[in-house]
Amino acid sequence: MELWIKRRVRSALVPGGFILVVAITLVERGWVPLPQVAVNFFYHAIFLAAALLGWRFHSRRIFSSAVILWLAHYGIVAFAGGRAMLTSPARTAFEAICIFIPLNFLVLAFFPDRDAERQVLASFLLLLFLEATFIWAFARADQPALSFLSYSPVPSYHLRLPQPAFLIFIIAASLLLVQVVRFEKAIDSGLLWCLAATGVGLEAGAAKPVGTVYFAVAGLILAISIIENSYSLAYRDELTALPSRRAFHQAVDSLKPPYSIAMVDIDHFKSINDTYGHETGDQVLRLVASRLASASGGGEAFRVGGEEFTILYRGRTAEDVVDHLELLRLEIESSSFRVRRAEDRRKTARAPDRRSRSRTRKPASRRSSGVVSVTISIGVAESHAKLSLSEVIERADKSLYRAKQTGRNRIEISGAEKRGKREASPKGQARS
Repeated sequence: MELWIKRRVRSALVPGGFILVVAITLVERGWVPLPQVAVNFFYHAIFLAAALLGWRFHSRRIFSSAVILWLAHYGIVAFAGGRAMLTSPARTAFEAICIFIPLNFLVLAFFPDRDAERQVLASFLLLLFLEATFIWAFARADQPALSFLSYSPVPSYHLRLPQPAFLIFIIAASLLLVQVVRFEKAIDSGLLWCLAATGVGLEAGAAKPVGTVYFAVAGLILAISIIENSYSLAYRDELTALPSRRAFHQAVDSLKPPYSIAMVDIDHFKSINDTYGHETGDQVLRLVASRLASASGGGEAFRVGGEEFTILYRGRTAEDVVDHLELLRLEIESSSFRVRRAEDRRKTARAPDRRSRSRTRKPASRRSSGVVSVTISIGVAESHAKLSLSEVIERADKSLYRAKQTGRNRIEISGAEKRGKREASPKGQARS
């Protein structure tokens, strides 16, 4: 559980939060000079890089965010015309843009990163067109100021951001934070801290050099989130969100005794796939992975194969971790879920044809349905002075094989069968 919390906190704060804190420290303390030429070059280079990276890596949300922020900043500067936000057109444009930015990020929180190109592009362009039309229609000298944009129910509020915009900023940031905690995706974290940097820039004065710097920092966070996301795809399993086999090999490269390795395998997983379909199989993998990720005892869980997982315990012997693994086994054994049958209804609605009648496999409507229970088998091995890492892994794998051969839903410890064997309950044995 501690590792789960640490990982969530890290995904929420690093690197976007760290970059923003460093930027605020440097700017507010005056440690970095802000010549206009250097600020403009940094600003345009960063946003060009963020947009190109978003486009190259097919991240619609990063690309859209970069374009939205660039257009928003351009609009504020153009309407300000180098003067303070005192005139009605400039003030109206600023207040409207302050509201549109967090609203756009609220949309982007649910925006599919992978979707049909034309559909995503059309929605994005329509959104920008409607916002630009609103600003063009109302941010003019012959138009009165729109009071609802600067509605102020709190008299003691003294920020430059209008109160409605500040409220929407809080809502958008809260939603993105929930997304980060739930899914641990670098793109969500990037959007969260990009929005925070944009808010700081608007409050500091978006048309001023200091505001431009904060907008550039927002673009920098977007660009770095693409790099973080690419790293995550390489080292994290997309289905279960656990670290992948590559991450496991990297973790054990610097491993030193004492340590223990537990090999985990889902019992009868092929039968689950054959009976209920691969969608249910994916649900089972995610269910088991979520339990492994929050396992007690300080274990680090990895998905190393189809239904195979590994838990790494640093500084622990097999006897130290076996009780934690037993709790994990019991927790998964008691977990079950009802198979979703919407997929079955969709499949049975199709009219049978000659090819479907010739198949020997039963149609989806006749497959078993109802509650699916899951169990796991575990093999454990610990480090020894005379054993290499590969030999420890091999012993854990053999212990797992022995657990599968002797009834499943149990734990076997390498070299300690007499004192450490943990068997399943009679109910679990009956299922195997």
